[in-house]
Amino acid sequence: MPVVSNTSPILNLAIIGKLSLLHEQLGEILIPKAVLDELRVEEDLPGSSDIRNAIELGWLVVKKVLDQNQVRILALELDRGESEAIALALQVEAEWILVDEREARKICKELGLKVTGVLGIILKAWRNGKLSSLKKIIEELISKAGFRISDELYQSILKESRGNNN
Repeated sequence: MPVVSNTSPILNLAIIGKLSLLHEQLGEILIPKAVLDELRVEEDLPGSSDIRNAIELGWLVVKKVLDQNQVRILALELDRGESEAIALALQVEAEWILVDEREARKICKELGLKVTGVLGIILKAWRNGKLSSLKKIIEELISKAGFRISDELYQSILKESRGNNN
């Protein structure tokens, strides 16, 4: 089944050099045009070359959103990328939608979509032995990508990893 992503999971993972985790875990990732625009792949920004490479390799695929009325309704509360990503996830009956922002996650769940985000991808990779240090990766997300995480969630994730010396 298809997987759709909003901007932040792709961008954050690309900035820390871990974009490949998406492909390893989920295969092909669909994005709407608004997300492509937000990724600004034509510019020389941190992570841009990894994102361009994923598009060229064909596992990051831009797909047109057909229901623009639905996008307009969602855009009353969300930004354009989130609105198009949710509309696309509904359109293709996505197995997962990758979204980090709290309000967008809430709306996805209300619409019956299964949601994960950058932390879910990182946790799964760590549990599968693909990452040596959960703390190091999260600190990179915060320092390099400007990722925001509540102290409570951060401590909860670190508590899980302590049993494994991370």
